[in-house]
Formats: sequence, structure tokens, C-alpha cells
Amino acid sequence: MSTGSATEEPRLIGVGMGPGDPELVTVRGVRALREAPVIVVPVLDTGEPGRAEATVLHHAPREKVVRVVFALNERTDRARREAAWDAAGERVAALLREHGTVAFATIGDPHVYSTFGYLAQTVGGLVPGVRIGTVPGITAMQDLAARSGAVLTEGTEPLTLVPVTAGIGVLRTALEGPGTVVAYKFGRHAGQVARALRDTGRLADAVWGASLGLPGESIRPAAELAAAGPVPYLATLIAPPARATRGGKL
Repeated sequence: MSTGSATEEPRLIGVGMGPGDPELVTVRGVRALREAPVIVVPVLDTGEPGRAEATVLHHAPREKVVRVVFALNERTDRARREAAWDAAGERVAALLREHGTVAFATIGDPHVYSTFGYLAQTVGGLVPGVRIGTVPGITAMQDLAARSGAVLTEGTEPLTLVPVTAGIGVLRTALEGPGTVVAYKFGRHAGQVARALRDTGRLADAVWGASLGLPGESIRPAAELAAAGPVPYLATLIAPPARATRGGKL
């Protein structure tokens, strides 16, 4: 039975779940989860629960949650990845037609390296008149800065965010520039990241973290990367520039 009104404009809402700590979901995000008749969470094609789903279940009942498969770990087979996006879009479009409003829970923020952008684009072509909105979420770099005491920016410093999946050369170029560099998704390349930090003089003040706010949380100096053993894929790195004096970057 449909829980939406026949005259109601369909609404797709991307809700940022933050980095994983359930207490870091915003009040607006919790309200969006509780008011939506259905909440979609992305899962791997292996079926294992993701961090977004685990966070949602702290704030909403399991019976509202619908798991939709995304090829989140697909990097080489573009056709397979796009087929998964198409299938996910069709599933969410059907839920919108049935319920009127669908919340899509995404780890971090819906506008920062999120699957929500691909989903919204697909659904927009399938459901005429759909309204698409978002609720921002706290990012992993903000949580790591809070937990480690690393200051992200001062004065006129720029802030550069690099996914290491773009290549270690992209990270190295950023580290050679000014301001703070934040690296995401570097776990599989931890050794190369440590070398890039050392070669650019950024190693001493850099910090990395993984599983923030969750059991098994790790927050360590980047100087220990080489001895850290396997680093989770979704690890986050903050590499500030040298700051010699208080207010020196103003």
C-alpha cells in the first residue's frame, strides 16, 4: 500500500550520516530519517552492511530501511558500475512512486564523494517533477580534526582535499603546494603516502585516522604509517603546513 499522496510531489532527500559516530548525525538529519516513510541505504553487491546503514539504525527502525545495491567497490568495469547505478535508480524511482518521499542515507556529506549525486541524476531522469534536496553531514576530516586537535586552516591558508584513488601524483602535487592537505581513501596506498609526506617535509605534523567514533578507532601520527600494518581503505589524513607563529598565516 502506498504511504504517499497521489498529488504529493515526489521528494528524494540525501541525508549525510557523518563519518560513522551516531552522535554526529545532525538534528535535521535525524528528523529527515524519522519523517521519511522509507530510508534507502547503499550496500555492496556482497550484501554486507555499510557504515551508513549502521548509523541509520541508531536513529530509525529497521523496518523503514531498504538496502539497495551499488557497485561501490567497482573501479575498472565501467559497464558493470553503470548497470548497478541504473538498477539502483530504478529501485529508488519505484519507491518514490509508492511512498512519495525517500531518504537516502550516505556516509559523510551528500556533496562530498558521495553516491548520492549519481543516484539523484539517475532518478531525475526517471521520475518527472521529483524534488531533490539534501541534509549536510559532518565530514571525516572535521571529525579527525576534532579528535586529534589538528587545525585544518588558519588565516589565508587554502584547504585541499584529495582522494588518493586519483593517484599518488595528485597527492604529491598538493603536498608541494600551500595550506593543509587532506587525503581520503588512502589505505591501500599507505606506504606511498608516507613517502610523499616525508619527501615534501609534511610528515612531522601530519595525522591519520580510521573508524572514527567506532569500535576499533585509530588516530595516530603519520610518522607511524610505515609501522601501522594494514590501513583501512576509508582512512583519512590531515597534513597541515608548518606554522611558526601564532596568527602567522593571517
